[in-house]
Amino acid sequence: MSDKSLAGGALAAQLDQVRGRWMNRLHARLAGFASPVTAFVSMPEPKTIGSYARGRQLRAGNFRFAGQLIEAPDQSIWSLANPDAAFEAELQSFTWLDDLAALGDRGARLQAQAWLLEWIDLFGRGHGPGWDPALTGRRLIRWINHAVFLLKGMEKAQSDRYFRNLARQTQFLKRRWQAAPAGQPRLEALTGLIYAGLALEGADDLVLPAAHAIAEECAIGIAPDGGIPSRNPEALLETFDLLTWAASALSEAGHMPQPAHLLAIARIAPTLRALRHSDGTLARFHGGGPGREGQLDQALAASGVRASPLDGLAMGYARLASGRSSVIVDAAAPASGLASGNAHASTLAFELISGRHPLVVNCGSGVWFGGEWRRAARTTPSHSTLAVDRYSSSRFAPKSDAGRSEWLTEIPTKVEAQRSTSLHGQTLLATHDGYSPTHGLIHVRRLELGSGGRLLSGQDTLGALSESNRIRFEEVMNQTRLSGVQFAIRFHLHPEVVAKIDLGGRAISLALPTGETWIFRSEGSADMALESSIYLDQSRLKPRATKQIVLTDTVLDYSSQANWSLSLANDADPPDRSL
Repeated sequence: MSDKSLAGGALAAQLDQVRGRWMNRLHARLAGFASPVTAFVSMPEPKTIGSYARGRQLRAGNFRFAGQLIEAPDQSIWSLANPDAAFEAELQSFTWLDDLAALGDRGARLQAQAWLLEWIDLFGRGHGPGWDPALTGRRLIRWINHAVFLLKGMEKAQSDRYFRNLARQTQFLKRRWQAAPAGQPRLEALTGLIYAGLALEGADDLVLPAAHAIAEECAIGIAPDGGIPSRNPEALLETFDLLTWAASALSEAGHMPQPAHLLAIARIAPTLRALRHSDGTLARFHGGGPGREGQLDQALAASGVRASPLDGLAMGYARLASGRSSVIVDAAAPASGLASGNAHASTLAFELISGRHPLVVNCGSGVWFGGEWRRAARTTPSHSTLAVDRYSSSRFAPKSDAGRSEWLTEIPTKVEAQRSTSLHGQTLLATHDGYSPTHGLIHVRRLELGSGGRLLSGQDTLGALSESNRIRFEEVMNQTRLSGVQFAIRFHLHPEVVAKIDLGGRAISLALPTGETWIFRSEGSADMALESSIYLDQSRLKPRATKQIVLTDTVLDYSSQANWSLSLANDADPPDRSL
């Protein structure tokens, strides 16, 4: 594709964004002609649960959004100098209202009321970035969920402003929900529309069309295995929450959710169970974090779906679990095209959790830490898997391709995984060809979790396994003057793990806060080292320093193999404390 074509595509995308913002603003103004609403006819039971601690932080003037902190005691949330668009979006979504409601005292209520009324003054007539279909849906859900909290003690003139603006936002969503991107953003818009249609007097005509639209989104966007195109586990959980909230609200009001809606919930639940670690958190892959504390278990319980975890791959992930240990492996190619905007080159990477404590992890998502961290976190060396020197198993589009520079355009074309169970434990054998075009090499990873979850054995092979691969490998050898292809196998450790070289350099001991000690050993020619690493924890303001175990070796003769193991040396923490 020529530079001229690329520039034209980028310009068209920018024009679409400008046009979308202009249409949002236009329909937000037109929505002001909506008939006024003065009362609720019913309200869905609140499902959104905030953080008491974050509520206290807000009351103290510590505003932490999108990975950034602004300390501004006695200052309005709307007078902050917003550092970026992500920060502004969190403010406009009103998800912080969950935290003030969780705090729940008189001071929190007065603060919430003041900020809500100020938003109406500043933005309520259609101004500002909050008039976006997805953000409006998210905001409506909170305004309705916490209506009792918000309306208590309000003067009539103030409550009238609240209801008039609810009507305006509802009419805006009626006009613009289809402009929200497919997937989670559109489901947020439609769920907000359902909440408003059920709660506000005179808005019941919105309910059935929105319910049908949600069913159509489910039929298109939820795969038969309960997955979504991005393969982001946390995004799947957020989608699941929206679907269960909407279904519950419809059922409580006497409406039967559409079959496709209920089927989507039934499909997603076992997938989420398969992505659940032994500590109750989600696997951290493709831009997703562990989820809020208790969020996953609460969502699964609220759904009423009791299905067991999937036996095979769940949204492309394989799960090994035994005793108090769980291992989750990314056993499929990442998303491609538009869905890959936040995908990671993490094929065959794994996480290991022991009881309630992460042991081996991936570096996490850099979304909240700036563009450089975000891009670095998406590369293969930021994951617990094998990476060829200076290469990732999937590659970004060229930076010159402005419209797609964040997409993964070179991904493995063949990823295979087979899970089996025997008397010795659970085994996963998986391969991918992400390094076949560049080096003629295939990565084969074998993991076995045995001894009641006390031993994880691994074998990583990098080899030219076909005639065409060998021809490509020989070309690379000639280019490097027969110096071979260097590679590294990385095991990123959670920051709470204390690692030290042991047994005269033949092993590395890993101590958990519970007193458990795991021992890492390696066999073969690979060099073993303990190096610095980073853990990108969304609950922290800065990346956390940690360690990684690195095995390095070179492919000189068509293949190289490294064998390693992680074994539990002691079990200091009783099961009732650890679980």
